[in-house]
Amino acid sequence: MKNKLKIILFLASLTIFSVSAGCAENSGTNNPNSTSEEISEMFVTINGNKLKITPAHNSSVEALVAILKTDDITYTADDYGDFEKVGNIGHSLPRNDESITTQAGDVILYQGNSICLYYGTNSWNFTRIGKIEGYSADELCSLLGAGKGEVKVTLSLQ
Repeated sequence: MKNKLKIILFLASLTIFSVSAGCAENSGTNNPNSTSEEISEMFVTINGNKLKITPAHNSSVEALVAILKTDDITYTADDYGDFEKVGNIGHSLPRNDESITTQAGDVILYQGNSICLYYGTNSWNFTRIGKIEGYSADELCSLLGAGKGEVKVTLSLQ
């Protein structure tokens, strides 16, 4: 009888310890200061058209989100190479460059201070910021005014 009681107490203690350890691991997930993990979308407004960006998960996005939590970023973007609109955002972000072949809809950080909105393909070492989903290359060309010069771009969280 004593051995059964010891085994039951041991198993109960083990269960309580396991549950406590599991709760401790999750204690940081509700951190109000977390950034890219809690941000499931950003937005880009181009000439009045608001498009959703699904963000990447890296320190560049975290830094961008921190800026966007205080204010939107508005900049002018111009055509480059018949495949993108690019403009300086007025902020320096950490770079997480990797070899990327872009596709229409890719939102890319270039040189740490410029954001490129792709309507075509290009291969280079870039930092992925996110992806504009739900638009074809032709639709993005039209929205971005591909080949027609400057556009006003606003990045935001809302």
